[in-house]
Amino acid sequence: MVGASDGGTRPATAARIYDYYLGGTHNFPADREAAEAMMRVLPLGPQLARTNRAFLGRAVRYLAESGVRQFLDIGSGIPTVGNVHEIVQRVAPDARVVYVDIDPVAVAESLDLLKDNRLATAITGDLREPAAILTHPQVTELLDFDEPIGLLLAAVLHFVPDDDVAYRAVDQLRAALAPGSHLVASHATTDDVRHDQGDLDVAHDIYQHRTETPLGLRSRSRFERFFTGLDLVEPGLVWLPLWRPAPDDPQYFTDDPRRSAGLAAVGRVPRR
Repeated sequence: MVGASDGGTRPATAARIYDYYLGGTHNFPADREAAEAMMRVLPLGPQLARTNRAFLGRAVRYLAESGVRQFLDIGSGIPTVGNVHEIVQRVAPDARVVYVDIDPVAVAESLDLLKDNRLATAITGDLREPAAILTHPQVTELLDFDEPIGLLLAAVLHFVPDDDVAYRAVDQLRAALAPGSHLVASHATTDDVRHDQGDLDVAHDIYQHRTETPLGLRSRSRFERFFTGLDLVEPGLVWLPLWRPAPDDPQYFTDDPRRSAGLAAVGRVPRR
């Protein structure tokens, strides 16, 4: 666990705020303060994070059960609660996972957690610089891009608010994927907002001024652009709780999935 003595002066990051919302212990005072400030205007923050995490778990389980054995998780945060490698290696012990995050502290914590797992690792990388990720020695050593890969972009694209940068990065990542690969993505949205706009503006300002990761929501159509040319897996692009719900999911937002404020989809790379 990280604490005040080793993180009191560190700025908050999205990865460690997310960890705090999920009930993790790998966060610093600045992360907890930013998270609590967010919760004062958006008290559903932890429920939103857990709903997204549940979607990620369902999606990677689906991919593993469909035969995918390699996973590249960009914007992974800290793999402590509902992590990808445990889910997929439970289905397929030979599954390989590379976690990528811009936060070096999150990566260091991840490497410590993964030190006994030879089929999973973590690297420091920036979604906005996909070439550096794709050519990283640990990525090319563990993953074979001639075989299907699960590219995971869960709750990270809204931290790249510039459309040109985000679309270019995802296009470059997708171009490296073999047929049969999948893109798994979720995204906070401006569509059919079920939260007060003033509160959303305050939340945006908190990310803008307290963290190094600006926040930018996208509409359904702008999010759907990331899946152009892919075959969407049923049920398509839907609200987070509606993507293949499972009995053991958190039961948040089941009465009104729009309140999850997040869209999700899984797309398959077709045969060329």
